[in-house]
Amino acid sequence: QVQLVESGGGLVQPGGSLRLSCAVSRRRLSINDMGWYRQAPGKQREFVARITNGGSTYYDVSVKGRFTISRDNTKNTVYLQMNSLKPEDTAVYYCNFIPNLNFWGQGTQVTVSS
Repeated sequence: QVQLVESGGGLVQPGGSLRLSCAVSRRRLSINDMGWYRQAPGKQREFVARITNGGSTYYDVSVKGRFTISRDNTKNTVYLQMNSLKPEDTAVYYCNFIPNLNFWGQGTQVTVSS
């Protein structure tokens, strides 16, 4: 079965940076679009960023200019570089294929707080 394993989250002060990783196993990454999503407490999961199999990137307006999605097909891993973090970025972050698989990984918690 395909596995999605997110990592790299943590506690960071406003204005700080984090780099999230999503390791994919049992499915080749290179031919698929991938996305990052997040879910804040009491809210629905929302789209954050997308990278196509050709390398084009798309972002939600709330993170554009601060976050960068990238991929390393040789490592079957997708990344999310997050800069200038704000308290409203606090959430559990998930990755998934696009279209999404019918399951999600465990996510990685990002907390932005002073």
